[in-house]
Amino acid sequence: QAQRRILNVPGLPGFVTLRCDFHTHTVFSDGNVWPIQRVGEAWRDGLDAISITDHLEYQPHKQYIPTDHNAAWKLAVNTAADYNIILVKGSEITRKMPPGHLNALFINEPDSLVKDDFMKAIEAAISQGAFIQWNHPGWKSQQPDGIPRMYDVHRELIAKGWLHGIEYYNDAEFYPLVLDMCRDNKLAIMGNSDIHGVISEEYAAPAYPHRPMTLVFARERSHDSLKEAMFARRTAVWYGDNLAASGDIAEQLFRSVVSAGAPFKVDGKYIWFELSNLSDIPMTLSGGPAGAPASVKVPANGMVVVRAEKKFLLEPITYNVDNIVTGSNSVLRVEISPAKN
Repeated sequence: QAQRRILNVPGLPGFVTLRCDFHTHTVFSDGNVWPIQRVGEAWRDGLDAISITDHLEYQPHKQYIPTDHNAAWKLAVNTAADYNIILVKGSEITRKMPPGHLNALFINEPDSLVKDDFMKAIEAAISQGAFIQWNHPGWKSQQPDGIPRMYDVHRELIAKGWLHGIEYYNDAEFYPLVLDMCRDNKLAIMGNSDIHGVISEEYAAPAYPHRPMTLVFARERSHDSLKEAMFARRTAVWYGDNLAASGDIAEQLFRSVVSAGAPFKVDGKYIWFELSNLSDIPMTLSGGPAGAPASVKVPANGMVVVRAEKKFLLEPITYNVDNIVTGSNSVLRVEISPAKN
């Protein structure tokens, strides 16, 4: 049996971190793999949950594979149970921009979403308790300048409570403005692979240390708890060596894995202390104050020794965390205080 990767990622106190990919495709739309393959890939990649979101309106293989919007689910659901992967039933509603492409997650019956009227399709999904995710809003095939922007149809969805999250990261690109959109409209921040081919070929090391994923902070590792957490917007995105999250969640994620030890050496001018990182994500700090290192990189699952002036026994050292993004023009800023015995 292939080896499952164990991922050490930040979390929120009191919650379970679920590693998820809510945007994947198979041969039942425009993907190149069988649905069971998606489950095996997810298990090997260390994921907890996936959704197969084949297009409802676009099946380029239908000459060879009859249209059946439930087929991928029926083929994958038992294998997902065998692998202990939470399989979220989903479909991609595919339209020109606006409104673009949207995933309906946690649905029951995808056939009911096949409607010419876009709003009727979304309404049918909402009637099933769906979480609606706006996919790749800056995709240049639909948005040539690559800049995400809200259209009237998206504002209408938000006003109705029918839009719940937006992809900040998709495939190999990210859209910083989405963080502002999610903050201003109280939407969940999402990030997914949108994989069509073989995942290990598309996200090969060293260019990609792992596939992009949404981190969901649930009360327990279950389908229903996953859904509750997403509607509650307890999400973050992990891509490359970076995290994207709202400011309050970002701070907790950093604190959950990075800690400063008590000074192990003190002289007349300086203190020395260890800064540890328990996650797979190296933390890149910059903008340090006078008397402390201007920048520090805390390696993944590692530690670095920091020397700073003795005054920081009484005041915190402030840093930007360059690889934890909180907005289109902002990153997390933290205070680090060497622990005292």
